[in-house]
Amino acid sequence: MATELDNALDAIMTELTKEGQPFHTTPIDRGGTAIPAFTTAPPSLAHYFAHFCQEHKDVPFIVDGDLRLTFGETYQAAVCVTESLVKDHGVEKGDRIGIAARNSANWMIAYMGIAMAGGCVTLLNGFWSGDELAYGIRLAECKIVLADAGRAKRLEGTDHSAKLVMMDHNAPHEGLSNVWRAPTSFEASAAMAMLGQIGPDDLATILYTSGSTGNSKGAYSDHLGVVSGVMNYVAQSAMAKLLMEGRGEDMSAQPCALVAVPLFHVTGAIPLFLQSYAIARKLVLMPKWDALHAIQLMDKEKVTYFVGVPLMSYEIATHPDLKDYDLSACKSFAAGGAPRPVEHVTRIKEALPGGFPLLGYGLTETNAVGCGNFNENYLAKPNSTGKASKPLVDLAILDDDGNPVAQGGVGEVCIRSVANFRGYWRNEEATNAAFTDDQYFRTGDLGYLDEDGYLYIVDRKKDIIIRGGENITCIEVEDAIYAHNDIAECSVFGLPDERMGEVPAAVFNVKEGRDAMSAADLREFLLSHIAPFKVPLEEHIWVVNEALPRLGTQKIDKKSLRAHYTEQVTAAA
Repeated sequence: MATELDNALDAIMTELTKEGQPFHTTPIDRGGTAIPAFTTAPPSLAHYFAHFCQEHKDVPFIVDGDLRLTFGETYQAAVCVTESLVKDHGVEKGDRIGIAARNSANWMIAYMGIAMAGGCVTLLNGFWSGDELAYGIRLAECKIVLADAGRAKRLEGTDHSAKLVMMDHNAPHEGLSNVWRAPTSFEASAAMAMLGQIGPDDLATILYTSGSTGNSKGAYSDHLGVVSGVMNYVAQSAMAKLLMEGRGEDMSAQPCALVAVPLFHVTGAIPLFLQSYAIARKLVLMPKWDALHAIQLMDKEKVTYFVGVPLMSYEIATHPDLKDYDLSACKSFAAGGAPRPVEHVTRIKEALPGGFPLLGYGLTETNAVGCGNFNENYLAKPNSTGKASKPLVDLAILDDDGNPVAQGGVGEVCIRSVANFRGYWRNEEATNAAFTDDQYFRTGDLGYLDEDGYLYIVDRKKDIIIRGGENITCIEVEDAIYAHNDIAECSVFGLPDERMGEVPAAVFNVKEGRDAMSAADLREFLLSHIAPFKVPLEEHIWVVNEALPRLGTQKIDKKSLRAHYTEQVTAAA
């Protein structure tokens, strides 16, 4: 039965989507299927930036340490980056331009400048090792990569063909000096010229996603998809604002969010970073996650919205120094990227009674758009990722043949919206496998819808570990283990972890006649080959002397191994 909150939200969204209202939709053709798209959305990210930065030009936007920028100042800086990319570096429409750097104001300005130059903003994973970064650069065929010192050092000696351009994280004209040229006037600038050339069907972004086949895939989107994803979040924010105002809440203060997740992830890029232009939200950056520092910044800057992987809001709620700071301005503690343990929901609400825990569900391939579970509804159904995000998302539970399963039955969670990505770069086979004939994206998650339309995820079809929001493919870690000449066989799987959600674990044996190898030896070997977050801790690596258990197909029985070692770890704890 629909809750009072469900009915209130539905009524608000009905008004917001009426003809002539800001979130009215019109059907468009997407792969032969009619799909709703916003009638009056900006045609590209370049137009989106230009419009909202002008509308909010004097409003504070970025706080990065001692650096403070308004929307107008940020746009002016991006215009200088666009000018240099086009006139000094020869960037043309559709060129893939990578960013390999930590979060900063200059990361955001670089993103804007690339999009405004007509380039495809290619978000390289800042946690990757040098070889992984080089692979991502080669895959996307990047023309240029803007890299900070840490990522540039990792790339030394690796095989990639991109032009590496150094950037730093100080004042924009200094940190981005290698891609900085002030135009004589905006009217004569490359940014202005490109506004007439970039449209909704042009290539906008490539984000990287881990699939069950191991190596990352580059999920590419056009401007229509990215802008639609952003504007669907704006519609949800407008709905929430009208709800709170209807309840008598004072919503006059400027929205403010803490940036505690990587901007190269879809959660950081779409609902957090890009949405902020439309809703005039201030963004407060922290270079590295630390719960106490987060609490201090939230108090100082009066943060109204927090989003992170589940462990982050839990660490805030359970921090011993929380009582010394005022977080009453923060009304929402959102989580995405991994399931949130049910007990965390209650703990967060008890520790932060002025706010509500929220949960979102979306993927890189859907430009973060999917489902949301809000406020009282989340407290009532903490196991659910919520209802389909209106007005764009069409959510279905399908069988392997693409047919709907009966209501309440378990099947593959599938999402159809204009915000979906267009495909995997240079991988037509994977692209075709990702979509049904009528344009539903197959998420690889198994779930069901209850009688109220709330989604429950029950399992993953894909062999992926989600560690604190970071996807780790088992096969990738297994491949790295097998790169050691002494390994006979191995299996990698996820173990439940209260803080991270899941952590990687491995069991292996060595070839007959080879020297014994310890868990510490294997961990040291792996740290030199793959990113540290993918490497199991020493206590989660087991060496065995017998053959690993196998199924009738002769595949290693990963399910029984996971169950056995989960029980062992739980018993030890």
